Amino acid sequence: MNGNSAGENEVSDEVETPDLLDLDGTPPETGTLARGVAAIRAVLKTMPPNPGVYRMLDRKGDALYIGKASNLKNRVASYTHVARLPHRLQRMVAETHSLEIVITHTEVEALLLECNLIKRMLPRYNVLLRDDKSFPYIQLTGDHAFPQLTKHRGARGDAGDYFGPFASAGAVNRTLIALQRAFLLRSCSDSTFASRTRPCLLYQIKRCSAPCVGRIDAEGYARLMTEARDFLSGRSHEVQGRLATRMQELADRREYESAGTVRDRIRALTQVQGRQDVNLDGLGDADVVAMHQAGGNTSIQVFFFRGGQNWGNRAYFPSHARHLEAAEVMGAFLGQFYENKPSPPLILLSHEPVEADLIARALGANAGRKVELLRPTRGDKKKLVEAALFNAREALGRRLAESSAQRKLLEGVALAFGLESTPQRIEVYDNSHIQGSHAVGAMIVAGPEGFIKNAYRKYTIRGPGAPGDDYAMMREVLSRRFARALKENPDRSNWPDLVLIDGGAGQLSAGCQVLADLGVSDVITVAVAKGPDRDAGRERFFRPHQPPLSLEPKDPVLYFLQRLRDEAHRFAIGAHRAKRNKAIGVSLLDEVAGIGAARKKALLHHFGSARAVAAAGLTDLERVEGISRIVAKKIYDHFHAEG
Repeated sequence: MNGNSAGENEVSDEVETPDLLDLDGTPPETGTLARGVAAIRAVLKTMPPNPGVYRMLDRKGDALYIGKASNLKNRVASYTHVARLPHRLQRMVAETHSLEIVITHTEVEALLLECNLIKRMLPRYNVLLRDDKSFPYIQLTGDHAFPQLTKHRGARGDAGDYFGPFASAGAVNRTLIALQRAFLLRSCSDSTFASRTRPCLLYQIKRCSAPCVGRIDAEGYARLMTEARDFLSGRSHEVQGRLATRMQELADRREYESAGTVRDRIRALTQVQGRQDVNLDGLGDADVVAMHQAGGNTSIQVFFFRGGQNWGNRAYFPSHARHLEAAEVMGAFLGQFYENKPSPPLILLSHEPVEADLIARALGANAGRKVELLRPTRGDKKKLVEAALFNAREALGRRLAESSAQRKLLEGVALAFGLESTPQRIEVYDNSHIQGSHAVGAMIVAGPEGFIKNAYRKYTIRGPGAPGDDYAMMREVLSRRFARALKENPDRSNWPDLVLIDGGAGQLSAGCQVLADLGVSDVITVAVAKGPDRDAGRERFFRPHQPPLSLEPKDPVLYFLQRLRDEAHRFAIGAHRAKRNKAIGVSLLDEVAGIGAARKKALLHHFGSARAVAAAGLTDLERVEGISRIVAKKIYDHFHAEG
């Protein structure tokens, strides 16, 4: 199952101690190896020939390796024949101080238990899949007159309908956006719904029918819910057909505005289906699992299909010994991947796993129905596998091409802030001004390749907030950024995985409120506050509904986050200075229509400064050479209207 089994040989009294190589090329001590073999043989004396799971433990009691067997005695005995083991397992035996077993009724039960224990204990000699995040679902709530369309993760305890699982949060977000545009269902919470007095921004951009303020009745909303439910159940073509019929009926009755609304909904559905370039009619519920190996590394792509629709894909990079074959890695991956989630009735594979029949029985026992593992060799299903295999190959190429140091830093950021996956795009926001004048907001972007400078953006603050109100400035910048993103990139391309805001709890609250008002609930937001006396190295990180976080002063991840914040600060200050310098060279007279260079020169020569021109009376202006009564009146009215 894990690609490290040694074979089920008969017990032998012979202990072999050949010349062994450690992982770094040096041989382990013979005495250490002999002690490991002796520890295993001591347990073998009372070990039964039953199915079960065994755990190799080191001197600290931590698991080195977890395996399963249909006959525990035979399987564990094979580890005493060390000359027949790969060098990696020879080293494992040398580190073994004790061994524990759990007896099960069947080998299927042993396989399920083995996968569970591997994911919990992470023994370093097993193939390891670090996937501790549950998959998201889409929920249509069932305890409200106007049900909410929302993303759900975790136990399904609330009333309503659930659709999924989806391969990633991105796949859920794309589908939610499609449903909002096509069916105009609300995404706000019940408390927000109850407190609304006028339609929100989502109504303005045609992504909600505004039931909160009575823009649609219960019967009309129920019809939208039915259509959305059919779409999620795989009957999207039927939904489109009904919408097309309704559009034609409205057009025949010359209700062109209503017909146009239905047309926009059809376009939204068409765009969604157009993006599903990996698809197959009649597939039903299935997963496609494809694996590519290169340089001792493995990339696995999993595509989720539910109701015949492609609900996204995710890349995995399991850790394992470089010598393991594809069949061994695939077998270990399938067992651990589906350990905490039900598998679909059909799994299409690029490689046949070891013990395929046993894995299929175990997955079926976990799901409560029959599960088929199929490696297609021709036809449309093979094309699906090839498409997933192409994605796996590309994902591994990108991973190997990334800077190792940068990737480790991004992985450290994900670990520090509890992100679902390593961030590929981090956006950092800062403001710069002097007592509210020439205020500028700035956004910088970083990713696996470093700073993405062509994605930097400057925002001239235009809002009516009080001068120097940093909270109002941040609200304006984030509102403009994400309102535009919702409009121009509804499929979430170029959306951030993490938003960093320069500031404390107040700035975080302002930023989170903006995202909540826009219906954006899946963008992780963190505020970076300077330490006491503005000391670098003592920063505190504020996260929604969590206590402030501090990192160790010498933590490389902290230094990386400081660099991100400082880059945003540098960019914001640069934009502010450029704006201020430009303003210094601008005369008040430049704002007066009809005043060219010659007249401006004459006015400045006569009055000495633009400020004196602004304070001059109408008669004084008329005395200037080249300034007629009409022009003088225009200048006077301009400055006095402004005052």
